[in-house]
Amino acid sequence: MASVNRTLQFPSVLENIHIAEQLIDDVCAEFHVKEDYYGELLIAMTEAVNNAIVHGNKLDQSKTVKLHFTVVDNNLRFTIEDEGPGFDYDNLPDPTAPENIEKPHGRGVFLMKKLADHCSFEDNGRVVILDFAVLEKAPV
Repeated sequence: MASVNRTLQFPSVLENIHIAEQLIDDVCAEFHVKEDYYGELLIAMTEAVNNAIVHGNKLDQSKTVKLHFTVVDNNLRFTIEDEGPGFDYDNLPDPTAPENIEKPHGRGVFLMKKLADHCSFEDNGRVVILDFAVLEKAPV
């Protein structure tokens, strides 16, 4: 498969989540992603970008979010990076625990981990990498 790389950068404004949504639409069309997977990509990506804008960059419009897309080993890979201080991604409260069920926040990372085939964090949580194994394998 030919090398595919796209990088977008935008200010930390909630309205800019549409940029991630447009990227998902474009990627799904270009790579003929099955409709069944579209919602998973869209939710995981919008959660990641929302977290970068709100929690990472604290809605500071002078800070940017970088969104990078590539194809790695037949996976769609999205990398979302903010300019915040990071967070302890290994010690987040379980949003499915009874004491957290009614809380309006705290589900983003949980959803990303559930919906992506692989979710990892780098640079103290400032960078999230989401891999989706939704591409058809090329015949050998």
